[in-house]
Amino acid sequence: MQYNLKVDLFIHSVNLFAKMKQSDSIRDSLPEDVAIKIASLLQVRDLCSLSCCSRFWRELCGSDCIWESLARERWPLLAGFDFPASSSSTSANAPNFKEWRKLYIERKNELAASAAAVAKFVEDCRPCKVKSFEVRDYLKAMEDLRAMKFGFKDVQMLLFQPKMNVLLNLLGLHYCRAYLEIPGDYLMEALQACEISDRHVCIKWWKVGRWFYGFRMRDETHCRWVSLVDLATDDEEHILGVLHRGAVHEVLRVVLSDVDLREFQELAYR
Repeated sequence: MQYNLKVDLFIHSVNLFAKMKQSDSIRDSLPEDVAIKIASLLQVRDLCSLSCCSRFWRELCGSDCIWESLARERWPLLAGFDFPASSSSTSANAPNFKEWRKLYIERKNELAASAAAVAKFVEDCRPCKVKSFEVRDYLKAMEDLRAMKFGFKDVQMLLFQPKMNVLLNLLGLHYCRAYLEIPGDYLMEALQACEISDRHVCIKWWKVGRWFYGFRMRDETHCRWVSLVDLATDDEEHILGVLHRGAVHEVLRVVLSDVDLREFQELAYR
């Protein structure tokens, strides 16, 4: 709420200045450091809207010092990435160096293409009329996300879409918990905002039977139908642990399915 109030206040101030006829009038009335401070408080969508107000704002909103902050905030895992030189090391008289804005746009497009490739991979691994998804393929898709170093905002925009297969929603959630270490409360808010918190996924796994007085008992079967919001909390963390380890040691096989409750009940007794 406080952030929105600040944004509304700044946008209102900007609109007043935008009504001036000449960009020079804005430049004379508003110091550049104050204008940069205003722009740096905005998110990308608001920043792009602001840049449409006038030539002055279009030039200023492309400043490297603004886009550097946006890029580093969105992709914190890119510490070792080949970033351009920091804007703080560039000349103070040339704040509109455009390398960071270019990098931001290119990387955003690159991640969108990668998310589409992961979605296609998930569909290709599930033959027609077969809803199951083997954990080895699931972990391969997870590794693709990790290699591309998706940020939390990328996951929300590209993988938390309600029209997507729930397995892709699950991939994004699991990635956020395992690699981005996003707190459960933040994840729950994101799931609710994207209207996917009530979506469910079925996870079934088989374990080697235990030994009892020299005899090995029958293999154990476990089957859970859980919602994404439950998986975002610590209560169901062991389910993500099963997925993260995969079919190793005593676990013989792990399968994921996007089935409804009736289909789950049938699957649980097979």
